[in-house]
Amino acid sequence: MNKVIFDVDLCKGCGLCAAACPKGIISLDTATLNGKGYHPAQLTDDKACIACASCALMCPDAVITVIKE
Repeated sequence: MNKVIFDVDLCKGCGLCAAACPKGIISLDTATLNGKGYHPAQLTDDKACIACASCALMCPDAVITVIKE
């Protein structure tokens, strides 16, 4: 299974990764705030992820790691 890892503490909740995801499976976690006071991004359906890494390429702070298996 493919895996997407977000460095939640560094995420500023800009939403660019969610906009770039072709499957539409990334959203901001409105129930959580990180140490900087932002709602971090999260993967909502890990089984649907195709590991295209569009999210990681779009992230301006490089907080996303994509592992393709």
